Amino acid sequence: MTAAGFNSILCLRQLVRLNRRQYSAPAKSVLSGSQTNDQATPPPTSKSADKMRGWQLHNYGDIDELQLSEMLKIPQIRCSNECLVRIRATAVNPIDLAMLRGYGATVLNKMRCQPGDGIEFPLILGREFCGELVQTGMGVSLPLGSRVWGVVPLQATIGSHAEYVAVPSYCLAPAPKELDDYEAASVLYAGLTAWSGLYITGGLGGPCGATTASGGGAHKRVLVLGGSGGVGTLAIQILKSQKVQVLATCSENAIEMVRNLGADLVVDYNNPQAMEELCKYAPYDIVLDCAGQGGQKAAESKYDFRQYITFSSPLLANIDKQGLGVGALKNVFDLFQTNVRSVTQRGGLVKWGFFSPAPQGIQFLQKLVEQRKLMPLIDSSYGFSELPKAFEKMKSGHLRGKIVVKLREETGD
Repeated sequence: MTAAGFNSILCLRQLVRLNRRQYSAPAKSVLSGSQTNDQATPPPTSKSADKMRGWQLHNYGDIDELQLSEMLKIPQIRCSNECLVRIRATAVNPIDLAMLRGYGATVLNKMRCQPGDGIEFPLILGREFCGELVQTGMGVSLPLGSRVWGVVPLQATIGSHAEYVAVPSYCLAPAPKELDDYEAASVLYAGLTAWSGLYITGGLGGPCGATTASGGGAHKRVLVLGGSGGVGTLAIQILKSQKVQVLATCSENAIEMVRNLGADLVVDYNNPQAMEELCKYAPYDIVLDCAGQGGQKAAESKYDFRQYITFSSPLLANIDKQGLGVGALKNVFDLFQTNVRSVTQRGGLVKWGFFSPAPQGIQFLQKLVEQRKLMPLIDSSYGFSELPKAFEKMKSGHLRGKIVVKLREETGD
């Protein structure tokens, strides 16, 4: 990232700050500043000591299906590696809007069919958070009271759009001191999506990134489609930290912002002449589709590539529409058909990228933050009672970074 770009992001960061602040296994809990192994409930924030506030979904549909409840039961820790977190800040991601409409329900419900977990509704959305560790299973070594950041598995019915969330210990880690609660709550879902696409699906390097000082992506060239969104802004910074040559597309009014992230060339996707410039740099080692174009668009592009990785796969949608068996066969057919066209016309493979809650990815992103090579961009922030407005903002599109939601003021720890 350039010095001017880093300063620009710091300015944006300051502007955002001006506008905001019973279970079945032994556990460790925070109780009046002390620790105990006895069964206990976290300090109350709602009308009852064992209740919390949260935004519930009782039916799939539009944003008006979101309902705020003041008396929800605080999640229970069910095994020794789980953690209960009191949330300070969370975020709204495109996956939340999609799940609100029922996206992935067939597969996710199959994943939930375990003893005690096979209930679809009520559903609390939210996939990432920053907060305070208030209770853990006996197999967790993190100290109580730790400030943590983390993600929520997609199949969980209680997400981070509530005052408390329970997640496996591999889904969280100590939050970087370099980020405030808002910023820390906005990194991991998009960051792990970008990391998984580049390093797991794309094989850009080892899962922990570069293993040498020269960077794991030297002599590589990557085109990022949709460089101004939540995944795109982080993908560019990840790539530049690894010495990759990065080209990106975005709308005209976001070009300067994306350039400040370190992209070597940024073009307006609405300008045909500017898009022609991209052909001069082909073939690309990876075309990373963060714009939701999908694999069908790969063969229609005017530039060659070795890999086209899209996060807009039809995998879950096909199963939602046609059932598990037929939908799975449709996925195989779609991927095969797409790759036949892609290989013959553009010389490369189309692959589907997915979010992965892997501890290696969290460690990698944490290292970049601590080295000041990665800084999240916040598009807008909302209070907890304004969560539907945050969904409306997500629905409107054309974001410049992430949408964050505040649950409590920062404590400065």
